[in-house]
Amino acid sequence: MRHQKQLLSSLSTNRRPTILYLVFAVSIFSLFLFAIQSSFFSGSINSHRNAETIRILFQFQSTLQQCVANRGLGLTAHIVDHCKLILKYPEGTNSTWYNAQFKKFEPLEYNYNMCETILLWEQYRNMTTVLTREYLEARPDGWVHYAPLRIAQLGTKKCHNRTLCEEHLNILLPAKPPFRPRQFRTCAVVGNSGDLLKTEFGKEIDSHDAVFRDNEAPVNEKYAKYVGLKRDFRLVVRGAARNMVPILNGSDNEVLIIKSVTHREINAVIKTIPNPVYLFQGIVLRRGAKGTGMKSIELALSMCDIVDMYGFTVDPGYTEWTRYFSDPRKGHNPLQGRAYYQLLECLGVIRIHSPMRSARRQDWSDVPSREMISEANAAALRLKKSQASDIGQFGNCKVWGNVNPEKSGPISGTSDMSDVRKFSNYSKWEVMPFKSLRKEAQDHYMQMQEFASKGSFASTNIASYQSIAKNLNFIKGK
Repeated sequence: MRHQKQLLSSLSTNRRPTILYLVFAVSIFSLFLFAIQSSFFSGSINSHRNAETIRILFQFQSTLQQCVANRGLGLTAHIVDHCKLILKYPEGTNSTWYNAQFKKFEPLEYNYNMCETILLWEQYRNMTTVLTREYLEARPDGWVHYAPLRIAQLGTKKCHNRTLCEEHLNILLPAKPPFRPRQFRTCAVVGNSGDLLKTEFGKEIDSHDAVFRDNEAPVNEKYAKYVGLKRDFRLVVRGAARNMVPILNGSDNEVLIIKSVTHREINAVIKTIPNPVYLFQGIVLRRGAKGTGMKSIELALSMCDIVDMYGFTVDPGYTEWTRYFSDPRKGHNPLQGRAYYQLLECLGVIRIHSPMRSARRQDWSDVPSREMISEANAAALRLKKSQASDIGQFGNCKVWGNVNPEKSGPISGTSDMSDVRKFSNYSKWEVMPFKSLRKEAQDHYMQMQEFASKGSFASTNIASYQSIAKNLNFIKGK
């Protein structure tokens, strides 16, 4: 009897570990099943989100396509996928602009990436485009390496003696950005095209909160009914800077923005005029739509909610670049420029005014609504973040291409450039390791990153030096 009790006790003792093992095994198996189910569920959610993102972008592409058809004066948009599209001119359009660099006539169709474009230009609404002392202080070796790039006739590529650069830049270098994003509601950017003489836009231009003009364009009673009299900002290149005194003609409040570099002549002029003068700090687009006019749009968009564009000869059919105040001259490639401006209008970046539209210039019903544009911008950013984890909160400010098929390394410009232009010898973007940033710049980046992570998008890899290079160098431009 005693032996039987001992046997039963032994069996009971042996059963307990077995039962515990079974319970533990069942628990592990249950967790495994839960993990698999969660993985499928999470994958299902991500898949649904990606599908919704693509749906939003396709819907926006369709609206953009219709906008181009209605407003493009012959241009048509052909959708390739949810981001890519081709803008084509009608058959029979005369390609009159010959590119001597690449030895070919300008093509009649252009490939664009709508997602990259809308991200790039939306960023302008939240940035400053004036070079500041604050920027040079925060940028690693900003005074030593970067400041000399903005000074002509310096005689050295580096300013190891900071005083040398300060002597040239102090006269036009503010401590902090003087103009805030969205400071003005409506702004007019007035080009120099001879087409301005075909329509009397003067009063309409003057009705804007601020007016931006280019180079030596005169503002006087002779042209008042065509281009208006209001003068707030003027973006000038080096050559025009030498003639500023007669151009200003006593207008003390007009702000001058020097487009590229400062030099002895402009510094001498600045000392003789009371006008505020700053140095422009923009990005390099490397597109057909470039020059002072495009930089003026960059400048205006960084300050204004609505940017109206006048005098850029954006309609087809002309064979030479005319100016409303002087003889014709050769200008930038007109067809690609007009196509790109048309794309920007249907992305809600600018509003184009021209003689060929004078009867319907106030009708913007076929341009996508601000709400639709914002939704497409958010979808494009989600898509970009899902494709790369290190773009940072400013990753949409610039886009990258390769120097050539054999070499790695980024170049300035847009991802939808032609291969001929993409593989040309353009300046490379700098690489700025995160650890080389001064503590204040790192702290600011962390704060911005934390703010971004609290929004609708996931946080990104802070430590990536490529991300920092993108984030802090997108405003490099000469």
